[in-house]
Amino acid sequence: MSTPPALTGLRALAHPVRLRILSLLTGTAMSAADVARELGANQANISYHLRQLHKVGLVDVVDQVRIRGGLAKRYRHDPDSGPLPRPSDRQDHLLFASAMAEELRRRSGQRLLDAPASTTDAELWLPAEQWRELVAKANELGELLHRAAQPPGSPGAVRTSATIALFTMAPTGQRATGETDGGSA
Repeated sequence: MSTPPALTGLRALAHPVRLRILSLLTGTAMSAADVARELGANQANISYHLRQLHKVGLVDVVDQVRIRGGLAKRYRHDPDSGPLPRPSDRQDHLLFASAMAEELRRRSGQRLLDAPASTTDAELWLPAEQWRELVAKANELGELLHRAAQPPGSPGAVRTSATIALFTMAPTGQRATGETDGGSA
């Protein structure tokens, strides 16, 4: 029997529930029970996902609170802890992309069609220097979004969705190899 692949940071995110958890924990620290209530999910399942995210360093335990005689860990994602891990192999990247697509599909079902929005989808050929500048701006936008995150239901806050995926593709007709892609995960 083969050994399952090691849980890498990107592979840990290759699950729509973990993407939702990471998003929630960007705006505030929460316990497994808090996250389960917010997502309408089973607390034991959320605890498992939190442990996986913690194991790969994507969330930190920021404190413990006493609840009914027990201790509940409160977790938080620090967007300043660095960019998401880069894919270690093509399978990592495809699993993560699939989870992002599923999460985007879920969120799109809740989109307010009359509210301000921006949607772009493109497969383009760009000058290399301009591409690097655009990737840097997208990374900056991602950082701004994470820094502005508020706890769920904060007065005056608007519930939003943001998915940014920029990457260099193999030339037409060529199969991609393990080279770096110049974008962020």
